[in-house]
Amino acid sequence: MGGHIPVKPPTALPSAVLELPEVVLALSEHDFGTVFRIARQEAHISYSKIAAECGIKPERVGTLARGQGRVESYEKIGAIADALRVPGHLIGLAPRPWENTADAEPGRRAVLQTAGVIGLAATLSNLTPAPVNGRVGTSTVARLRERTARLRHLDDLLGGGDTYRVYVGEYQDTKRILRSESYSNDVRRDLLELLAEQAQQAGWAAFDSGREHEASTLYRESRSAAEEANAEHVARNALAFLAYQAVSGDPRAAAAIAAHSCDAITERTPATVRALLWERAAYAHAVAGDLDATERALSAAHTALSAEDATHPQPHWSAWVDQAELDIMAGRCWTELRRPLRAVPLLVRGLKGFEDAHARDKALYSTWLAEAYATAGEVEEAAAVTVRAADLADGVASVRPRRRIRQVVSTLALGHPAVPAVAELVERTA
Repeated sequence: MGGHIPVKPPTALPSAVLELPEVVLALSEHDFGTVFRIARQEAHISYSKIAAECGIKPERVGTLARGQGRVESYEKIGAIADALRVPGHLIGLAPRPWENTADAEPGRRAVLQTAGVIGLAATLSNLTPAPVNGRVGTSTVARLRERTARLRHLDDLLGGGDTYRVYVGEYQDTKRILRSESYSNDVRRDLLELLAEQAQQAGWAAFDSGREHEASTLYRESRSAAEEANAEHVARNALAFLAYQAVSGDPRAAAAIAAHSCDAITERTPATVRALLWERAAYAHAVAGDLDATERALSAAHTALSAEDATHPQPHWSAWVDQAELDIMAGRCWTELRRPLRAVPLLVRGLKGFEDAHARDKALYSTWLAEAYATAGEVEEAAAVTVRAADLADGVASVRPRRRIRQVVSTLALGHPAVPAVAELVERTA
């Protein structure tokens, strides 16, 4: 006899609700109050039913839906996921026990793909009210910053092909405000700095989706706006983006640009910004084959993250840089320098922190692990890692993991055509 299949609870979210862009975003941020509110509005699921199925007091559900308080306990988060039938990857958990049953909701890509750019822009438009009487003040800029920070999280789950128009739209909206509205000199500087940050995010999505010309144009516009706003850290990050883009075409030029991005680093530069600039410089130096410069840059990045000010509030655009990120980048550097014994432990450790929901990044970074294994002569393991990367990259709207996978497959096929695992890999990725 077959195993017991759990009965779908009455609070299970319909696919149409689970696929709403604002629900996807709220789940990624563990904003369950928003999820409860939308569940009642769109699926007509009462707060009392949600409370009963989730094991939460009814008044607590209502309080959360009004935007007051948060759910912090992972035990309770798991209970909510089971009651609403939210796949684990959408909230940073392992797959739930019911996900292998017939009533499981659509897979990761099916859910995320419907969080398309047009619907996303429309559903998030209420985050930023129009300027009152044509005058933009600090509160409007603060709301714009909040919106930009929230939208940035979409890059954790979606490729540039899905996010490019959203980010470009935000950038263009801020340009319109600068062009058409009135504001003080201080607000103008804040708007220019925000514009520079938005241009970088749009440029990154362009780069990720294969729009190379648009990416470099946006990075340069970002640098110009940041310099006009005297936002030195943002301007330096624009240079780092340009260097990162240039690595595949002219590694030595990229290394020079990356080194220049680090020239103005001071003690006043936020810790995560220092780490970000130094790690990107390290990668450019590694691709250019400069071992000593790579080691110096990696050391500086680690020093930045271990500094006392690393515990202080950081810019939202660099706050994601942590030890796992440095492990990944260092592993990539040592792979490029053909030092697999250094690369493999770092990449294995760094990749442990990536859920499959972060498919683009996990697939992309896994290709350096595969390359390091191949360099070390572990051909079967290299092929196995590449197969997993290819599975993750399927359907992701990003050209970067696919390019890297093709490179690794080509290297393995040329060097080890008789190895069965390689032959299977070639067939799998053909």
